This record gives sequence, structure tokens and C-alpha cells, in this order.
Amino acid sequence: MPQNSKTKHHTHFSNKTPRKLYSYPKYWAECFGTAPYLPMSREEMEELGWDSCDIIIVTADAYVDHPSFGMAIIGRLLEAQGFRVGIISQPEWDNAEPFKQLGKPNLFFGVTAGNMDSLINRYTADLRMRSDDAYTPNAEAGKRPDRSVIVYSQRCREAYYDTPIVIGGIEASLRRIAQYDYWSDAVRRSVLIDSNANILLFGNAERALLEVAHHLAAGRPMGELDYLRGTASLRSKISSTWTEIDSTRIDWPSKIDNIPNPYDFHDKSLKDQADNDQPSQASDDSQAIRIIPLPLQRKEKYDADTTYIRLPSFNKVTNDPALYAHASRVLHQESNPFNAKVLVQKHGTQDVWVNPPPIPLDTDEMDWVFDLPFQRRPHPSYEGARIPAYDMIKTSVNIMRGCFGGCTFCSITEHEGRIIQSRSEESILREIEKIRDQVPGFTGTISDLGGPTANMYKLNCKSPAIQKTCKRLSCVYPSICKHLDTDHSPTTQLYRKARAIPGVKRVAIASGLRYDLALKDPEYIEELVTHHVGGYLKIAPEHSEDKTLSKMMKPGISTYDEFKRLFDKFSKKAGKEQYLIPYFIAAHPGSDDEDMLNLSLWLKKNNFKPDQVQTFYPSPMALATAMYYSERNPLEKVRYKSEKIKVCKDIEQRRLQKAFLRYHDEKNWPMLRNALVKMGRQDLIGNDEKHLIPSQTQHKKDRKNRYRN
Repeated sequence: MPQNSKTKHHTHFSNKTPRKLYSYPKYWAECFGTAPYLPMSREEMEELGWDSCDIIIVTADAYVDHPSFGMAIIGRLLEAQGFRVGIISQPEWDNAEPFKQLGKPNLFFGVTAGNMDSLINRYTADLRMRSDDAYTPNAEAGKRPDRSVIVYSQRCREAYYDTPIVIGGIEASLRRIAQYDYWSDAVRRSVLIDSNANILLFGNAERALLEVAHHLAAGRPMGELDYLRGTASLRSKISSTWTEIDSTRIDWPSKIDNIPNPYDFHDKSLKDQADNDQPSQASDDSQAIRIIPLPLQRKEKYDADTTYIRLPSFNKVTNDPALYAHASRVLHQESNPFNAKVLVQKHGTQDVWVNPPPIPLDTDEMDWVFDLPFQRRPHPSYEGARIPAYDMIKTSVNIMRGCFGGCTFCSITEHEGRIIQSRSEESILREIEKIRDQVPGFTGTISDLGGPTANMYKLNCKSPAIQKTCKRLSCVYPSICKHLDTDHSPTTQLYRKARAIPGVKRVAIASGLRYDLALKDPEYIEELVTHHVGGYLKIAPEHSEDKTLSKMMKPGISTYDEFKRLFDKFSKKAGKEQYLIPYFIAAHPGSDDEDMLNLSLWLKKNNFKPDQVQTFYPSPMALATAMYYSERNPLEKVRYKSEKIKVCKDIEQRRLQKAFLRYHDEKNWPMLRNALVKMGRQDLIGNDEKHLIPSQTQHKKDRKNRYRN
């Protein structure tokens, strides 16, 4: 980082009203106008009159020109700035030639694994390979490599070694620091290192992307852009203008004030070392003049805009699971864009430098992004092939971003942030009209009005001042924050206006519902139940036992009972027979066999026989994944003496916990019988209503009778 970059950094982080996305001067290539589809071949480029692309996006998904697909949003966003953008979709990756098909980009390659992590896309929670891929024409499997961001970036580097590479999307975003990798059962380095990319953009990266594109277009070197919010990059040196908060350990002595700071040199000693042409001790480690031990950060005065937090190094979190849990806790606490500090993590001789998250988009910016000229269809080169992910969303509308739920097993918050970014009502209604007019075969049904959560539209902190200082991991756990606006009336009004659009017969709500939040506004529940539930509503209590729910940051099962009471009441009032379909997770950290047995008994008592059930999937960077790997609870201050939590890692035990969810499936009965005997719960094996599963003798009789009949 250049020595004069302190001023740039300070100005950027202090500016809480960044430049509007639509306010940049257009790049000179705007004269080429808007492409019907972003080109995927040289022939398409020639038809547009292009001799080259300014930016080429490489994606592991099929190119669908729709605002639910990341490559389309990024491509159209850059096009609106005047850049010529090409798409390389699902290229063969065994050599670099497919990455040359559009020529050398003038500015940079943008690499993404697509809308899903490539490993989650390809493998189940039991590490079995999936037989299809929803983001590929005809659902064909095997069209993307494992760790797509790394593989594609390496091929881009082989194709044009001196072209900058920008990585982003959810796969890169959730691997910006050292992360536990479930598929290899090991901690892996930041994806920045393995991909050999120049810079990583995390989250919904519109702001950082436009800054990178316009700076590169103006001739500025990529190495000078490492101060941008929402980016991560590598550094070999850190300027002495910075202050470090040392968070590399968790066993600080109680009398930390008495420990001398080995890096806190006086000006004279620094001058003497410089005169002798000897590197200072600080330059061997972090180059910061002043280092504040973590326990003293609230006692010391420092400039927050020129202070970073040093996380335990890659080597330390690899060899010490407790430090991994601690690093995860710090990262999640530093996720509020209005108060987050820079995070730094040593990887060998380099530092991964993670800037604070971007300032959320305002409503007018969200509207501008979603009003870009999307065709709302797959690229014509697919010749009508079915792309299942497109079929799922072609008549749905994304009304907001972000989630303040903070569920530990979910990575949405780590990617999109906790602050809700909502579109205007007018923009959403315009998109519904576009669906009606542009989507072939539209039948009058809008399949979803939602986002990460169905009922967080326009819900934010009542106090901007409190929001800027808050470090809560969830606005709704352990209880709903008193500063959170829980008025659902904007959502209710939106539903009513959407239903009133000519040609729209039905508006379904398919996004996940935060039912504890919905309880704050019974009018919303009545509106939802009366008009937007087609017989069944899927919700996710996830478990019945408080011990496990506390590790998920989910409300108690009594909250579900209260929601069900209102659901049934309003369904009856509307004259409809409707049912809740609850989702549950097996093998979540903190859940033992006793918890799963109790959940199974709860399911039987409530006459639920789940068909589709989930086994906990440790996705990168999620808090529950830190629990899974470390067996510590990062929701609390991590200590070596902290009690370890129960973690289900053995594949047979994971299958047993899943079997408890499907207690009614006779294939699971032998496994459950053995488990119940070991648990001393033979009283649950028998042939009466009070029993969970039948005895082996009765099971054999039933099978013989079925065979005879």
C-alpha cells in the first residue's frame, strides 16, 4: 500500500454516504449501446461492432439474463457504466484455450462460481455426488469444476498472465479468510492465495465493482485499490500509520497492563534503527508502530479509521481449533459496515487484508439495479434447453436483500449482511408487469415475492445512531430487539397491490418466513394466510429442543406453537383447509441423540411425518461451521477452558440423527431400535400408540401380511 494511502483510506471509510451507483461518468464505449444479450462468442461481438471486451465475466452457471442471476446483474451493471462486457459460461477447464474465446479483456477478468458454492452444488451433506445441476442446461451434472473460483482464475492467468483478475460471488465471498472446508476436512487458506487473483469482492459487490472498473479504466494500477470497502487483497507490508489490535490469542494474562508492548518503540529507537539501515522488529511482523492487546482495546484511544484487528494466523487456526472459533467470532462481530474494522490475517509471509463491508444500497440504487435492461430469459445459444433454476425463478421477484436473523447454520448474513436493503414498491410492481408481458407462457401466477426472508421487507433499526454502533449478531435472537421496526404494513400493502395488477391471478410467497417476527404483526399473518398460501406453508422451526436451538440462534418451539394457532385461526376464518410444513435439521452442532429423540417424539405427538429432511451442512464461514470444526461455541467468548459442545461428525451418527426425523420410515427402524436400546429407551419400542417404532416381531408380521395380500 502506498505511503499516501492513509488519506484515501480514511476518507473512504469515514464517508458513510458513498457515491450513487448511477452517478459515475460513462466509459467511452457507451457509444456501442445496450446489447440484446451480453455476448458469449466472437460472432456476437462482431455483430455489436466490438473489437474487444473491456471486461469478461467467467461463470460456472449457465448465462440467464435475469436479475436473480449474479452474472446478469454484474454484467448489466457494468454495461450501464459504458463498458463492453462479455460472458464465458461453464467453460471446459482442462486447459486455457476456452478462456481465450472472447480475446483478452482490456481491463480485467471477473470470476465467479455462480449463484451457488460449487461444492455445495455438487455434493450432498453426506458427501455424495449429486446427479444433476439446476444451473446447467438440461440439469446436466459435471459442467463445473470443484472450487470453480480457483480453477477458473488459474486458467485465466494461464490465458493472459498480465490481465487483472477480480473474484467474487458467494464462493469467493465466504472464503475471504482461512476457512474450515468440510469437503477436505481441513482448514484452507484464503481463496485469494490459491486463485492467484488480484482482488476479492465480497457480498453484493456493486459499489466495489464500479470503483475497480472505473479506476482501472482511468489507468490506475490494481495494487492501489486495496483500500476499497467490500474488498480483500494481499499485502506484504503494512504502513506504519496504522494501529493494530492484537486478537491473535485467547489466553491473555489477567494483568495485561503490566506486559510491555514489544512493538511500541519510541521515535528515537526507530530513528536509530533507520540510521543503521536495520529493519525494526515491527517490520518483521506487522510494521505497525502501535499494537494494542485485545483486552485493552476499550481502554486505549485510537483512530478507528486507521486501526485494524489482527486475527490468529492461518497456521494458528489450522493447528488450534479454539483459535479458529475465536477468529470466527471476531469476524462476525466486525460485520456492521458502520463500525467494522479492517481484519488482517497472516498467511505465510503475506497478510490477507479484509476491508469493512460496503455501505448498503439505498432504495433508489436498488431500483436502478433491478430496472436494468434484462431480457429475463436464458441466452439464445441454449436453444430452449431447460435450466431448472431459471424455471424456479422466472416468475418470482426479489424485493429485498440481507437478513438480520443470524441463524448460525446459514451463510446469507455473512454474504449479504444484516442490514435490509429494500426496493421501492413502484419498482417491484413494474417488474411484475414485465414478467406478465415478457415471460413466455405466463399463467398469471407470481411464484414468489421475497428474498432471503419473506417478511423483512423495509424492516430496519428505528435508530440510525444505534444501528451505527450495534454489534449484535441477530436482531431477533435471543429476543426481538426493541429498536427493530416490526411493522409489516409495507409488505401487506405490497401484496395487495401486486394482486391487483391486471393479468395477475395469484401471488405466492415461497421465501422462508421468520415466523417469530410475523407474530409481531397479526394483520400480516392474516393477509398471508388468506391470500398467499396455496394449501401448504413451509416454515423452519429447525428443532424442538432449546439446547440445540440456542446454538442455531432460533426461537423456542413455543413460538412455532403460537404461530400455528394464528395460522389455523386465520385459515378457518378464510374458509380454507391449510397446513404448515415444518423443516428440521439433524446433526446440528449442540444436538445429541437425546435431543433428536425428543424431536422425534414431538413430531409423532404432532402427527408430522417429514418427507424431506435436512442434515446439517457445514458451509464456509458460518458460525455453526466454526462450532462443528472447533467444538467450541463462538456465540460466547472463547476460552480454552470453555465446555466443549456436542458435535456429530461420524457419518453413521449423522445418519442416525436423520433417521430420528424419519421415524415413520421402516427402513430406519433397525437403526433406531439399536439406538433406543443403547439409550435405555426400550420403552419406546412396541406396538401401541405411545411407542415411537414397532417391535421387530410386529414389523415382521406386518410385512408377511402385506406380502400375502
